[in-house]
Amino acid sequence: MNEFGVRDDLGVREVDVVVIGSGQAGLSAAYHLRRTGLVPDRDFVVLDHAPRPGGAWQFRWPSLTYGKVHGMHALPGMELTGADGRRPSSEVIGDYFAAYEDRFDLRVHRPVEVRAVREGEGGRLLVETSEGPYATRALINATGTWDRPFWPRYPGQETFRGRQLHTANYPGPQEFAGLRVIVVGGGASGTQHLMEIAEVAAETTWVTRREPVYREGPFGEAEGRAAVALVEERVRQGLPPQSVVSVTGLPLSDAVREARRNGVLERNPMFDRITPTGVAWADGRTVDADVILWATGFRAAIDHLAPLRLREPGGGIQVEGTRAVRDERVHLVGYGPSASTIGANRAGRAAVTEIHRLLDRARQQREPVTVA
Repeated sequence: MNEFGVRDDLGVREVDVVVIGSGQAGLSAAYHLRRTGLVPDRDFVVLDHAPRPGGAWQFRWPSLTYGKVHGMHALPGMELTGADGRRPSSEVIGDYFAAYEDRFDLRVHRPVEVRAVREGEGGRLLVETSEGPYATRALINATGTWDRPFWPRYPGQETFRGRQLHTANYPGPQEFAGLRVIVVGGGASGTQHLMEIAEVAAETTWVTRREPVYREGPFGEAEGRAAVALVEERVRQGLPPQSVVSVTGLPLSDAVREARRNGVLERNPMFDRITPTGVAWADGRTVDADVILWATGFRAAIDHLAPLRLREPGGGIQVEGTRAVRDERVHLVGYGPSASTIGANRAGRAAVTEIHRLLDRARQQREPVTVA
């Protein structure tokens, strides 16, 4: 046996629940599993491919300090207090997640790669991992999106002689000093990248598919519910989910107002092709660049679920609450409407509630019926 109770010969280990991912959604689910009496490494296991605690936050760029983070909601049962807003968010939230795992004895296995989830024997799911297989009665998938950066394809892209990179490997503004940079994408990450790069770059150009929508005033509970409802409707239909942020618009902060006044946030429509030295539009306009930064979002990291055939013709997984419609043993948290920190907390709790009902039914079917 290794330190997690997994046999060294990589034999199949049986548990009631496997949680894949230890970001906000995965830790929330693990907390509620623990709170309802399940024991880590005996009744459930949490697997994470990252080298350390922090979920996707640990990979965020250093210039994204904690003070710039919008809407970070505490994990259930433990507040995040006394954080220095000047520290990188990767450090602040990484330390918080590590302390959370310790306090509630969640015993996350890392780094562990989950290769596939497929139908097993006796009504269980077989989870194939780098530390051996698990046979489980239920699965909570909390893998998020960070591992699936979306790169649009444009004619001539392979001919560009400069550098192309994505938000997923954005290093911060310092590497763009004196360069001509095109930022593609109208979301929160794209505007944050653009505003800080503009302070050091020789020239910046902002390109988006749609006109940006700016949001003034407070974003309250009613607005939040309306935004989540739009995303939720897509997953009910089995369509690929949009992020909650994509339907809320960009908050009109003082920094954004200043960037608009200074011409930094002057939006250009999408170019039609990429040239060896930059980009070009159909009307003949061109812009030369040294770097193209794709702030074009992410897709759900669910390829390991492919053997279960959960996808609908629309390309997404149809979900009711957190449960996959095609398989009640599979719950997706941090997916679609729960892809926010507060949504992930709620989804973790909801998934555990439904899984306990599933486990109770399974126990009743195993237990002999006695007749008085």
